[in-house]
Amino acid sequence: MKKLMFATVAMVLLGFAATAQSVEDGVKLLYYRKGQSAKAVLQKAYDGKPKDPITIYWFGQALLLNDDVAGAKSVYQKALQEGINDPWIWVGTAHVELLEKGDINAAKQKFEQAITATTATKGKNKGMEDVNILLAVARANADGDSKIGDPQYGADKAIRAAQVDPTNAEAPYLAGVNYLKMGSEYGGKAVEQFTEATTRNAQRADAYYRIGRVYQSQDNKESMDRYYSKAIEADAAYAPTYLAYFTYYENKDVNVAKEYLDKYVANSDQDCATEYYVANYLFRAGKYQESLQKAQQMEAGACKTYNRVQILYAYNYQRLGDSIKAKDALDKFFTSEAPEKVQAADYGFAADLYIKFPAEQEKAIVYVEKAAELETNPKNKIILYNEAAADLAKVGKFDQQILFLQKAIALKGTAPTESDFYKMAKAASDAVTKDVNYFAKADSICAAYIAAFPDKPQGYTFRVLSAKKADVDSTKGLFVAPILEQNNFYAKDLEKYRKSMFVNYYTLLVYYNDKAKDIAKAVEMTDKMLELYPAAGTEENSFATNTKKALQAVLNKGSKPATSGGAKPAGAKG
Repeated sequence: MKKLMFATVAMVLLGFAATAQSVEDGVKLLYYRKGQSAKAVLQKAYDGKPKDPITIYWFGQALLLNDDVAGAKSVYQKALQEGINDPWIWVGTAHVELLEKGDINAAKQKFEQAITATTATKGKNKGMEDVNILLAVARANADGDSKIGDPQYGADKAIRAAQVDPTNAEAPYLAGVNYLKMGSEYGGKAVEQFTEATTRNAQRADAYYRIGRVYQSQDNKESMDRYYSKAIEADAAYAPTYLAYFTYYENKDVNVAKEYLDKYVANSDQDCATEYYVANYLFRAGKYQESLQKAQQMEAGACKTYNRVQILYAYNYQRLGDSIKAKDALDKFFTSEAPEKVQAADYGFAADLYIKFPAEQEKAIVYVEKAAELETNPKNKIILYNEAAADLAKVGKFDQQILFLQKAIALKGTAPTESDFYKMAKAASDAVTKDVNYFAKADSICAAYIAAFPDKPQGYTFRVLSAKKADVDSTKGLFVAPILEQNNFYAKDLEKYRKSMFVNYYTLLVYYNDKAKDIAKAVEMTDKMLELYPAAGTEENSFATNTKKALQAVLNKGSKPATSGGAKPAGAKG
């Protein structure tokens, strides 16, 4: 029989010749992620020897792979009730407690009890823990998402197992999986452990696959391809590698994705997961009606409780232009699916759809954050935040748009580009249109834009625009300082900006004359206009000259403010 990928199995099954073959086969199927097949084989072994602790443990593991936490719990509890008080059962029970998010300290107590009970007390191995129990503990903590179990504890136990048995390949593999749960900063340690696993057993396709996943999360395609290829070379029957390739290409090259999907299906159990991916391919290929039909067949058959069918409905209905049906499907999905099984792409898609519904927009914002929390690739997070910002702009939530733009900039780890500042300044100006109380924030963004790019005009433009929007009736004079600042910039290129400067001074002229009642400052503005257009006979010179005469007459008489000395200059809006 082909050597097992679970390096511990040979040790685990010593002394259990009557059931060894079937349990060994079942554990091998677990390695290949063939949940239904593993369950069938281990169910048979369990039925034959229902009181054997190792058989019970692995049968429970098969149920867990099939997402049947309640079933595994029942199997382990039944063993305890029947007096099978064994370290393997204690570990299995604690594993379930972690998945149920129970008392982690109580679970650890069971783990330690199991380790202590199986530690050798005499002979040459005195003081040495049982490798297989250590690995079962590490496996329990490696299961689930980052909020389940204690991955540091699990990694420590796996590393200890590797020390006790220097030839065991499962130990460093499980250490690596636990490190991955601890966050991207532990990716290097995880790769080291996976590499050690392949050194101990060159057939560990799962370890090569895991390294490839790390590089995929870093957007390093060259290294991703190298390790996925090694996984396939080590064991072409290991299906997860093909699935990883399918999901990588599904939005890039649907034809290449289909090639890997076919290999994934050929090497997997024909279950709801494989049906889902086939339907997903049909959607990616633009065959929306066929994808819908596949989803309907799944829902009408054995996969009626497979929650991701609703995602298929949502994708297809949204692409077919029926946002209402798409939203209904998503509502069903989020109501029925366990939170730990929702993927980053699910939240991202939901956010993009829900933002279109006024009553769901706050939920959409929450989903963007959830998607970002699950996303491991920083570049994908940046894309996610920028797309969310664009969606928020479409529905007029400019303040939230700015927050997501800032999140995207922060993730880049570099100073904001001019494009970044432009997007934020425009959003800030738009936000002031909806709420003048946002002016202070908008002004600070524009000031930062000007400080970073003083030779670019847009920062000055948005600062003036924001001030005018916040002071619609011009009574506060919020735009005075920004306009003077803008004119100082314009003065560097009079040939290009002369007219714009003149219009700005006209705006200030009107403000000082009509609102501030400061005739002397109004006269000063006409002098600025004449400096720009000193030649007599031009429209601008005539306007400034006549207005100045009228204003001076008012000053001399001490009467009411004067009207302008001519028609409003071209381009003036004040």
